[in-house]
Amino acid sequence: MLVKAFRSGRKLSVLLCGYYGEHNLGDDALLQVLVSQIPSNWNVVVTARDSEAVHALVPGVSTVNRRSLSEIIQALNRVDALVLGGGSLLQDGTSFKSLVYYLVLLWIARFKRLSILLWGQGLGPLQGRFSQFLVKQTLSGVSAVSWRDPGSMGLAQRWGLDIPMVMGPDPVWRHPSPPWMGGNRLILCWRPTPLLDIKGWSVLLDAVDRFSSSGCAEVIWLAFHVNQDASLWNELRSLDLIPEGLCRRSLQMQAESLQQVQSLFSESALVIAMRLHALILAATAGCPTAALSYDPKVKAAAQLADLPWVDLNDALNADQLNQQWQSAMTAQPDGSQIEQLKRDAQLHETMLVGELQKLSV
Repeated sequence: MLVKAFRSGRKLSVLLCGYYGEHNLGDDALLQVLVSQIPSNWNVVVTARDSEAVHALVPGVSTVNRRSLSEIIQALNRVDALVLGGGSLLQDGTSFKSLVYYLVLLWIARFKRLSILLWGQGLGPLQGRFSQFLVKQTLSGVSAVSWRDPGSMGLAQRWGLDIPMVMGPDPVWRHPSPPWMGGNRLILCWRPTPLLDIKGWSVLLDAVDRFSSSGCAEVIWLAFHVNQDASLWNELRSLDLIPEGLCRRSLQMQAESLQQVQSLFSESALVIAMRLHALILAATAGCPTAALSYDPKVKAAAQLADLPWVDLNDALNADQLNQQWQSAMTAQPDGSQIEQLKRDAQLHETMLVGELQKLSV
């Protein structure tokens, strides 16, 4: 049911704040799902680095420069609600500066008495006690939260936050995907990680070489986050870690659009993903998928979907990896399990629409 989003004859507006327009396909997918869940008679404003990319992704929205605090403050003066949309924005693992950025926006929104919603959020990692204190104090003033994983929900509950909270799978499970058609390409959605030293990378690449030599015509190195992932191939090549056979079969590509990525997934033999949203998008398409977990969120998503996974904290074995991938390639993800995850992920939309409805009464 559409919200009658008018107050005193004025159409209501919402500001969506996140890591948007930064050429990261995972955040692009989150934004598409989030915008699709905003009632159509609301004005939508999005914080974005590359506004053209965001307008191409979600036509009809307005944008403000996410790297200009003054522009965002001006936008907060014109909206009725602030939504922190998807990902794990309240964390200091990337940098303390990044955490402060989002906390400042939340406090400004609190000062302006806006409705503040956290949609599909993860909480942490928060390495410092001061970071934990700041986030706890800030969250006490938000209107409602939908968490994307049990760990985040559990931490918020241990803090004793007296705010409406729910928890469901990552919102990208709701993203529409084309059906899997099959093919003979192996797709690697990898990222740099400190969990793998030279020996670890060597074992992993040897396993990929052996696996791909037995029937994969091409190995696509698909950079999901252009700024972080695209250099991985060159770094591994410079260390002489990529076997010659794998080099000959390999092709480097940058993820330029969700349509491109989904087309590649739908025509692949197997996707081996480190990136969380690559894993989810491949699985929702019914593509054979395996996970390499550099972060607990990747392992958790693989377990939810009953997909094979390996924890990169553990010692790697090329034979075991090859066997796991051979088995994975012969079995699509469990369709009933994927459909259940899609239904469970609707919880984020239910929270969002319910809170927006309150503003129009």
